[in-house]
Amino acid sequence: MKVSSVSENACLIQVGDQISESLTAVIAKLSSAIEEILGDALIDLIPSYTTLLCIYDLNKVDDLWMLKTLRQITQEVGTNQNHEVNTLESLGRLIELPVWYDPEVGYDLEEMASDKQMSHAELIQLHTAKEYRVFASGFMPGFAYMGSVNAALATPRQKTPRKAVAAGSVGIADTQTSVYPAQSPGGWNIIGRSPTRLFDISRGDKAALLQVGDRVRFLSIDKATFLELGGQLG
Repeated sequence: MKVSSVSENACLIQVGDQISESLTAVIAKLSSAIEEILGDALIDLIPSYTTLLCIYDLNKVDDLWMLKTLRQITQEVGTNQNHEVNTLESLGRLIELPVWYDPEVGYDLEEMASDKQMSHAELIQLHTAKEYRVFASGFMPGFAYMGSVNAALATPRQKTPRKAVAAGSVGIADTQTSVYPAQSPGGWNIIGRSPTRLFDISRGDKAALLQVGDRVRFLSIDKATFLELGGQLG
């Protein structure tokens, strides 16, 4: 891992160079260690696929101290990670998201199943069969990039994005999957819809339900349950 100063009060930690679930677990552990040691000197931590940006308060610590401290933390985490593979893989909250998989709300479910020569049930089974790691967030508040989907489900983005994708829509793009927190234009392949609110400002600092490092499992539900849980049609 490499720590570099990128501005007067920010350092960038390069954790790796390839997207992977295990790398995201290391970033999650690194984030926890930094938060614990820096305390109120930390302004923000911004994780991405392979990096972690640390923004700090210059009124409380100086840049040389920050570089030294971050290098010590990364060295300790890096030293331990090879001995804690199983522990790292289980880091992060496990969040279960109910999804109604149906052509009524899954705009691309039928076409994807046909293209891949599988039934709706087989496609759904593959999508719900594993836990996904939240690699990064962006595009809109609460939008979590998760992976990696079974290779049989990997599908390129739509050539022409839709002008409006409904809130809660569950999609696949290449090897990643996600849920739209709000109605938005988008080009992901939509296979279902979740009634769960992915972004809620009433939760304050935790407005986004899914955080980098979390593990997500999708649960298949029927239409009646979708509506009972507050799911919206249209």
